[in-house]
Amino acid sequence: MDASKRQGAPEERGADAPEPELRRVLAPNPSPMTYRGTNTWILGEGEVAVIDPGPAREDHLAAILAALRPGERVGAILVTHSHLDHSPLARPLAGATGAPVLAAGPSDWGRSAAMEALARSGGAGGGEGVDRDFAPDARIAEGDVLEGGWGRIEVLATPGHMANHLSFGWRGALFVGDTVMGWSTSLVSPPDGDMTAFMATLDRLAARADRVHYPGHGDPVADPAARVAELIAHRRAREAQIRDALKRSGPATAEDLARAIYTDLDPVLLPAATRNVLAHLLDLNERNLAGTEDPLTVSARFALT
Repeated sequence: MDASKRQGAPEERGADAPEPELRRVLAPNPSPMTYRGTNTWILGEGEVAVIDPGPAREDHLAAILAALRPGERVGAILVTHSHLDHSPLARPLAGATGAPVLAAGPSDWGRSAAMEALARSGGAGGGEGVDRDFAPDARIAEGDVLEGGWGRIEVLATPGHMANHLSFGWRGALFVGDTVMGWSTSLVSPPDGDMTAFMATLDRLAARADRVHYPGHGDPVADPAARVAELIAHRRAREAQIRDALKRSGPATAEDLARAIYTDLDPVLLPAATRNVLAHLLDLNERNLAGTEDPLTVSARFALT
């Protein structure tokens, strides 16, 4: 079933209120990768925090400012990660409000040694659009607590979809960016995405007791435990498919395997599927379950070990 029909797309793009002292402003950037658009979250009343300002669009900046009530001010701008659909509007919003931009670090921050080596190879670009110019005013990290008129926000490191990915806990809810979504699985695109880190993050979220997940795209996830378990099972099943395909075919590239596995996929999404397969292959390589004699690039041929 089509995801927009399953979840019930909102009638208009004004701010809505999923719960008291929480507003969502939907950015006008729908696509196969962003669903109906990026969710910008406004937490609190009076002094508010904004999570994920979204893409660099003047109309979305105007919508965020219009969602503020008379006399309200933005005290902090939080960014889950620096993809082009989440972070570029942070600097214009900071300029309009005077609020600092807070995030884990710039777009090349936090990569594992293996992913940094892959990035240096120059052969693994692509995937989701990265905000190369992103630079927060201050860096925040696991265990930090941000207190203000919005109450108490706890910072949780959730790398995987991107190395600098953070999530934010507030009143029993978790703002999970692109780590958990109800309408789709997340793209993990090396070298910025790291499947080994992503699976560790999902395992960590599975051990929590959040009452709801608020994602970067799509509707709130009302049963986080069930959805996280579903995502873990999906990834393990995809890994099994890749290993089975390698058993049948012998050495193969990520694109070879994506074509064999994603048989009913819209061709326009094949590059994203290839990135996901590459992420799994690199995870298998990290765990010594697969390897390659080629230079470690998107075109490397992998085989089971």
